[in-house]
Parts: sequence; structure tokens; C-alpha cells
Amino acid sequence: MNDAGGTPEPKPAAPAATRALDHAAIRSILAGILLAMFLSALEQTIVAPALPTIGRSLADVANLSWVVTAYLLACTAVVPLFGKLSDIYGRRRMMLIAIVLFVAGSAACALAPNMPTLIVARALQGIGGGGILPIAHTIIGDMVSPRERARYQSYTSAMFLAASVLGPVLGGVLTDHLHWTLIFWINLPMGLLALWMTDRALKKLPRHDRPHRLDVPGALLMVLAALSLMLAMSWGGTRVPWLSAPILGLVAGALLFWVLFALRVMTAPEPFIPLAILREPVVAAVNVAGFFSIGVFLALAIFLPLYFELVLGFSPSRSGTALIVYLAAATTGSFIAGRLMIRFTRYKWIPLAGLALGIVMLGLFAAKPAGLSLLEVSVLLLIGGTGLGVMYPMTTTIIQNTVAPHQLGTATGALNFARQLGSAIIVAAFGAIVLGGVNTGGQGLTLELLRGGTAAGADFASVFRWLFAAAAGFLTVGFLAVLAIEERPLRGSPR
Repeated sequence: MNDAGGTPEPKPAAPAATRALDHAAIRSILAGILLAMFLSALEQTIVAPALPTIGRSLADVANLSWVVTAYLLACTAVVPLFGKLSDIYGRRRMMLIAIVLFVAGSAACALAPNMPTLIVARALQGIGGGGILPIAHTIIGDMVSPRERARYQSYTSAMFLAASVLGPVLGGVLTDHLHWTLIFWINLPMGLLALWMTDRALKKLPRHDRPHRLDVPGALLMVLAALSLMLAMSWGGTRVPWLSAPILGLVAGALLFWVLFALRVMTAPEPFIPLAILREPVVAAVNVAGFFSIGVFLALAIFLPLYFELVLGFSPSRSGTALIVYLAAATTGSFIAGRLMIRFTRYKWIPLAGLALGIVMLGLFAAKPAGLSLLEVSVLLLIGGTGLGVMYPMTTTIIQNTVAPHQLGTATGALNFARQLGSAIIVAAFGAIVLGGVNTGGQGLTLELLRGGTAAGADFASVFRWLFAAAAGFLTVGFLAVLAIEERPLRGSPR
């Protein structure tokens, strides 16, 4: 495809350099990027159990939420930027830069003497973490043919999900038995190992970068638009009311920046995201599918433990068991999708079936939100989690099969950005349903109510009925987006 937004070039065949990589080289590259991805994904959840201790240690509880928010905001905002930079300067160089930023941010977090310094350090860490994810997915696109990518993308999905489960456990153990700063110090030896492994392995990677110019105004407008929207989603309904002046101002600012970004894309000689990519119907449909499906999956992972305890009355250990079933099922679905996509020429039925399973699970939860046993819940989560896990490798593989090799970073970065933005918006939507739907006499959803819970049990069941119905609606939009995808043959042949 033409970078400046002209007539699309013919779809390229799988590069010869990609086919030249042997299994040993692929394993070496994969090991390095999986370790780097593990660090980035782990840091999104490992800090949660340590937050109360951090607040006491640094004598600042009012700004504690920013320890999480700063990382997520920075991580989301830079995802498309690093994807584009990897198309310009190469995957190896940008991956090394991302890991160095992540390690430097981790050290700064561990040494932070006060809360403002910790928040700034977390933002630096988030910039590195946000660079690792899209480049890792893009590297897989460089090293194997599109037909084989789903199998390798499933490994990255499993790594991400494993880190999501391990993070809270590891964070709690380190904080309770050692010191909270170790949740950041442990990133140094692992980060240096990832740096060494990726530096050595990525020298073997085929290069598709071209001498482009970075559209700095376009990149800045996109980052500002994303930050404004993410701040509105993070603060709305929690720190300030949704219809308050700060939230309305942030939403208006986000709309303005998005409009300016769109104008820049249409007028720049070499826009940040090429028009040829934006005009590609498959890219647009996959981004919509990823926005809603991955957004629902991650938002459910956050709100399901609340549902288990408030509505079903599960103990923390039973809630943890049910959540592990959900995440393990998603990992299984990811591996199944990778294998099926290699075997079948017509592959669109795989994400359609996966989303249908997710919609069935949510429909059953909405029909009967209360009175379920752990076994019944686990069966439902096994069905729906397996279906939703399919969407991780499928969306990445389809979008990488659509664009030219030198645009893999830009397209993959845009997809990861859509996923993260969808997660933030859907989490905010679920939060608004839960926080706004419980009748607590005007006191809101307090910690005391969450600990007692029984007085408003009927309200909670009704609230989560609406949450599951909304989630099913979001997945239906994703289902329709997948239906709109043109099923193009995957390039390459299995090894």
C-alpha cells in the first residue's frame, strides 16, 4: 500500500527473508519478546495489592489512584506511536528503546521518595510498556507468514493472561513478606535479561522498515486526544460527576483533538497513520471488533470478582477460582484459534463462533444473575472465556494479513490502541452501571456496603443483570464487525 495515501499496491507475497528463518531462530526471537511482553503485562496488575502499603509509606492516599492511572494512560497513548516508529527505524532498535525506558522507569519507581515522583516514574514505565506490546506483535508478523501467525500470536496471548493472573499474587506476596519496592526492583534483572535476549535474537529478524518521516504534529494530536478521552473515562463517576465541567471539558477537548487529527491525516504529505490503511475496510472492521471484544473481555476480568462476592456470595478464594477458570479458558481459546486458522482456508467462522459463545454466556448470566453455584459459574465461564480468547490472535493475524510488510508496525499499533481504548471505555461504562445503579440512600457504593453487602443484594443482582446485558450488546457490535470483514486467503503455507 502507498504510505502517502495513494492507490493501494498489490498485496505482497510472503517475503523470502521471512521463509528463511529456521525454527531455532524463531524460538530465539519468540523467547525474547515473550519475556519483554511478560514484564509489560505483569506491571499492569502487580501494583494493585501494594497500593494501600504504598499510600502509607509515602504518606499520600489522595493521589494513590494515579499510581495505576499514570501507567495505563502512558501505555495506551504511546502504543500507535511505537508501532509507527518501528516501521521507520526498525523493530530491534525500538524494542530495545522500549525495554530500556521500562527498566529505567522501574528503577525510578523503586527509588521514588514521594508520591509525585512515583507517579512520574510510573508514566515513564508506561511509555516503555506501551512500546513493548505492539512491537512484539509486529515482530511475529515479520518472522512468520500470515497463515502461521495465529499460532504464534496465541503464545503472546497466553503470556499476557498468565501475567494478569500472576501479577496480583506476586504483588501481594512481595508486599506482605518483603517490601513494596520489590515489585519494581524485580523488573531490573528480568528487564536486563530481556534486553540481552532481544538484542541477540532480533539481529536475525528480517527488516521491512523504510525511510519515512514521522508526522510529529499528527502523533502529538493523537496522543492528546487519547489522553483527554482516557482522563475523562478514568475520572467520570469516580472523582467527579459525569456531567461536571471538568469531564465535559475533557470530552470536548478529546473531540477537538480527534477532529484536528483527522484533518492532519487528510492533509499531511506523510500522515501518522496512512490513509491507505484507514481506508482499508478490513482494517476498520478488525479494529472495531478488537475494540469491543477485547474491551469486554478485560472489563469482565475486573468486574467479575465484584459480581461473585456481592451477588453470589463467593468467598475470595472461590472468586479467585472462578476467575482463573475464565482466564485459563481464554488462554485455551487462543491456542485453539491458532491451530484452527492454520488448518482451514475459510477462517472467519472461528471469531464468529467465539463471539457467539461469549454472547451466549453473557445472555445466560443476564437471565439468571443470582443463585448460581461455583460449578454452574465455572461452566459458563469456560464456554464464554474460550470464545473470547479466540479474538486475541484472530484480530492480530487478520489485520497483519491485510497490510504491506513495511506497514505492519503502524497497523498493529493501531489495533493495540483500539483494544486498550476499548478496554478503558468499557471499564468506565461498567463502572457507571455498577456505581450508578445501586440504591444506597444517596451514599453511593461505599466500602462498608461492599463488606456487608446483604442489605442491597437484590439491587446488586439487578445491576449486574444490566451489566451483562450491556456486555452482550457490545459483543454483538463486535460480531457484526467480524461479519463485515472480507475473508482474504492467508499468505504462506504451514511449516
